[in-house]
Amino acid sequence: MKKILLASVALFGFAGAASAADLPMRSAPPAPIVAAAPIFTWTGFYVGGQVGYGWNTGDNDFAVPAGVTVDGVPFTGFGGDDGDGFLAGVHAGYNYQIGSFVVGLEGDIEGVFGDDDDDFDGVFEDDAGNPIVVSIPGTSIDWQGSIRARAGFAFDRALIYATGGFAFAGLSDGIGDADDDTLTGWTLGAGLEYAFTNNLTTRLEYRYTSFDGDNIVFDGEDVGESEVDFHTVRVGLSYKFGTY
Repeated sequence: MKKILLASVALFGFAGAASAADLPMRSAPPAPIVAAAPIFTWTGFYVGGQVGYGWNTGDNDFAVPAGVTVDGVPFTGFGGDDGDGFLAGVHAGYNYQIGSFVVGLEGDIEGVFGDDDDDFDGVFEDDAGNPIVVSIPGTSIDWQGSIRARAGFAFDRALIYATGGFAFAGLSDGIGDADDDTLTGWTLGAGLEYAFTNNLTTRLEYRYTSFDGDNIVFDGEDVGESEVDFHTVRVGLSYKFGTY
């Protein structure tokens, strides 16, 4: 009898274990998949616009040849006044980021507005030899542009950069027999740019620009060059193509 009871217990235990093995196993649900946030990069093409203010610092004092006269009146010299004005234009370029280092190429063109003339005071002598000062309109930049390299360091969405390259401008001359001219020169500066979204950036930039002198001819005499050197401060907004 004892053997029969032991055999029954063993049989029921085996059957219970087999039934438990047939039950489905419980497991934790899979963790949700979370997409990684995109990492911002400065690499890509961009276009934008800018506005700013510039002021001329060129030295426009001329050495007038002896014996130059205007309608028979001796002419003794020129003295220049610094000019300034507002500017607005567009830009486009491409950046390439290598680690934290960013290099690029950018071109811009802009119009110049406001009191940007660099007026001159002509010094004459009257019959008694007394000087007479007459104000004469001087050089005026109507538009300007540049093609520049850019290089800097990125701190995530902030970019500190230097820029420099070839500059050109359309110049109006209001003095003597000089004609309107297109000048060439160079420009150099630095700026700070910040990406407040993956596609929109804003910038603050300073540049110094120097153009080759424009010869001034007065009453048939070459009296010197009109230097065009000026400083500009710009703010701009750019759209960068791509999602990163």
